Amino acid sequence: MSGSFTATVRQLHRQLGQILAAPVLNSESVPLELVRAAHEIRDGAEALMAAAVQQARGAGQTWQDIGEVLGVSRQAAFQRYGKPIDPRNGGVITSSPLPGAIELARAVIDDHAHGRWAEVNERFDDTMRAGLTEEGLAEAWAYLVGLAGVYERHGETDVVRAGEFTITNTPLAFEAGDFVARITFRDDQTIAGLYILNPDAADGIGGITAT
Repeated sequence: MSGSFTATVRQLHRQLGQILAAPVLNSESVPLELVRAAHEIRDGAEALMAAAVQQARGAGQTWQDIGEVLGVSRQAAFQRYGKPIDPRNGGVITSSPLPGAIELARAVIDDHAHGRWAEVNERFDDTMRAGLTEEGLAEAWAYLVGLAGVYERHGETDVVRAGEFTITNTPLAFEAGDFVARITFRDDQTIAGLYILNPDAADGIGGITAT
């Protein structure tokens, strides 16, 4: 085994040993300690998975092979664990989504729902701000309400890294219809793209409303 993989295994083994030796699992007075312990184990297991994937790749296994073991497509496996090389400079392209992207996306959706167009506009990068006004945002949202009624709630947000951007997809439930909010973030947390899509179009490149 590689040094990195071995070190990760040892660290996870040490964490498990410490947790199992502690009274936390038998204590009803500190339930949050159990949550914290489980969170640490999950983080350690994810680090172990990443190290195992890199070892498998080093041994010649394809992303198709790895995806089949994980129950996902080869692209999904690559997007989560791959280390793509930027052809422009030879450096490793960041493959991890922007931290906090889910919270950012939900904040943008909440701003839409409450008509806070200035707040949405402030999150735009220069290109978006130059091309879309607060009035344009309000008009696009009103168009959706005219199609499907009052906005009711959002679903779970999916996040994926795509080159220099992080893309979030969040289901939106309206009174008489469903849509998907697709928001593209830069690493500085500004918005580089904002679309409200029909669910059927969310897997493609188009949408009924672009904001």
